[in-house]
Amino acid sequence: MDTSSLFSLEGRTALVTGGSRGIGLMIARGYIAQGAKVYISSRKADVCDAVAAELGPNCISLPADISTVEGCKALAAAYAEHESSLDILVNNAGAAWGANFEDFPEAGWDKVMDLNVKSPFFLTQALYPALQGNATQATPSKVINIASIDGLRLNPWETYSYQASKAAVINLTKRMAARLVRDNIYVTAIAPGAFASEMNRAARDHADAVAQGIPNKRVGNDEDMAATAIFLAARSGNYVVGETIAVDGGIVYAGMGESMDP
Repeated sequence: MDTSSLFSLEGRTALVTGGSRGIGLMIARGYIAQGAKVYISSRKADVCDAVAAELGPNCISLPADISTVEGCKALAAAYAEHESSLDILVNNAGAAWGANFEDFPEAGWDKVMDLNVKSPFFLTQALYPALQGNATQATPSKVINIASIDGLRLNPWETYSYQASKAAVINLTKRMAARLVRDNIYVTAIAPGAFASEMNRAARDHADAVAQGIPNKRVGNDEDMAATAIFLAARSGNYVVGETIAVDGGIVYAGMGESMDP
């Protein structure tokens, strides 16, 4: 058994949506550290370009708005101008919306469901030929969907479309995995818990308070997220198909009803 390259991404190409900040940036940094060439995409071109420049020559900026099917196709076309194949796709871009039940707007439903559920499917579809490019049983391509523990259990907030969307992503991951495994494209998902980000401002701004509701008493850090994403993307994850891994300090599977509400 040769474990020396088990977690290596040398020679692999990756595309991380929402890769200019938060969880996407954590994953992009981890992949680059393991030797991958990483393309990051986000809606704000100036931010995406600046982050790619900061991450170095193995990171390329591909700004795009993937909230529509046409946007997904445009990103796939932009990627095809650089590479003929794709080894790793991380569907991370997402949105959230909170409002009282009686006031929850259709716009807050559609925006979240479109970006969180529709876009991962149609971007993967648009990149399907590239994902097939180098895929073999020995070196499968990987699609990693970023879900949330809010798709596995309730949170205290009225984020109706967000929780519905993340539950949908988890089931979509299984359905896509069942189809794409025959093409040596392995689909999995990560369900993050409390990680400091613009989307999770509670973990960012009230980490100590949030930590009290987490079984291992801390919020997640960059290494926690990067390690899981590397495991799934590298040879180490070649026998994991359709699975959603909760990376949450024990909230979902080791919690006793703790709340993440600060």
